[in-house]
Amino acid sequence: MHIVIMGCGRVGSTLAQTLEQQGHTVAVIDLDPTAFRRLGSGFGGRRVTGVGFDRDTLREAGIEEAGAFAAVSSGDNSNIIAARVAREMFGIENVAARIYDPRRAEVYQRLGIPTVATVRWTADQMLRRLLPAGSEPLWRDPTGGVQLAEVHASPTWVGHKISKMQEETGVRVAFLTRLGEAILPTSQTVLQEGDLVHVMMRTDDVEKVEASFAEGPDEEGGH
Repeated sequence: MHIVIMGCGRVGSTLAQTLEQQGHTVAVIDLDPTAFRRLGSGFGGRRVTGVGFDRDTLREAGIEEAGAFAAVSSGDNSNIIAARVAREMFGIENVAARIYDPRRAEVYQRLGIPTVATVRWTADQMLRRLLPAGSEPLWRDPTGGVQLAEVHASPTWVGHKISKMQEETGVRVAFLTRLGEAILPTSQTVLQEGDLVHVMMRTDDVEKVEASFAEGPDEEGGH
């Protein structure tokens, strides 16, 4: 996948290097050409000097061939404008914006732009939103037999009750993150677009659970 990153600070440069190591092609945009030094001499991607929400700059960075866009500059306004341009003008599906002011984050989430608002959520959490797949373990019990994990759910789960998700995947949904807030669902809670699903599951079942979440619900009416 080709991925465009706006901002070559600590988070942007870490993202760029990690994504390139994973085999993706990367373009980094920054107004300050000296910022690209953070990428190191081994970085093989594009370095584009310019404004990250300028359409010509984005085209130079390969936005028209991109599968994901990350806005991680030092300015909230620039990040959200760039993220919206990538989503609305160029149709990029996997978009994430770093927002320093958590009070704004919910507003931007409502615009359909996943935001990373707190300091502890940096490159790792951006990666989860740019490359949604599988699961990310958050906690394991001392024996290693049970774990709490964020699991990527297929969009086809949207509109279905948590009870159906639990019955078909064999997990216990511990909580959801919705619009930046954690909520404790009931069996009647319906999954909404943008929800992050956090589940308790047996470690031995991780691959099976990931597959069930990726495949989506059984539409045959068997449950």
